[in-house]
Amino acid sequence: MSTVKENKQSAKSPFIGSGKLVSTAVPLNIENVDTDQIIPARFLKATSREGFGKNLFRDWRYENDDESKPKKDFVLNNATWKGRILVTGRNFGCGSSREHAAWAIKDYGFDVVVSSFFADIFKNNALNNFLLPVQVTEDFLKELFKAIEQDPHTSIEVDLQAETISLPGASRQFSINAYKKTCLLNGYDDIDYLLSIKNEIEAFESQRNAVNA
Repeated sequence: MSTVKENKQSAKSPFIGSGKLVSTAVPLNIENVDTDQIIPARFLKATSREGFGKNLFRDWRYENDDESKPKKDFVLNNATWKGRILVTGRNFGCGSSREHAAWAIKDYGFDVVVSSFFADIFKNNALNNFLLPVQVTEDFLKELFKAIEQDPHTSIEVDLQAETISLPGASRQFSINAYKKTCLLNGYDDIDYLLSIKNEIEAFESQRNAVNA
């Protein structure tokens, strides 16, 4: 692949190279967050993936949709918490199937979302956009919230290769579809993946044609 393509991929997937992401986290301790709360329907007119981050959780961030009046008690408006990992309550991404929800989270600057349960469609949309949904147990989710809220500088490591998420002194396994794992580790979309195995496809076709000749 060209250098331009590789640079584009590197900007999308944080796991190219080491397969790891280490970051502080933002705690959104709310259950049943649906896609209309993640990105309200009135912002779905655009077709490009860029620019959705400014409207992430729009109705929770501002009073009367006024950017000059941020709600001080909402976590994204609190400078205490920063990072590339969003830790959320159970049943994240429920509701409509809009892919824009994943676009908004990724465009805002998050590369990983952690929850004890994700809606299936949101989970697939996230993976298709190089946003890693890490599903953990309820108990470990509580540990994460406790650690982050007690110390906003708590460092969390997500090791995609090993499929682990770790706090200082505690580590847990998570699972991911093997194909999507390969794509995240290499920055592949579906077409990139096919191009990466082009020689194998051509060899298979050549062998099949020889048998049928």
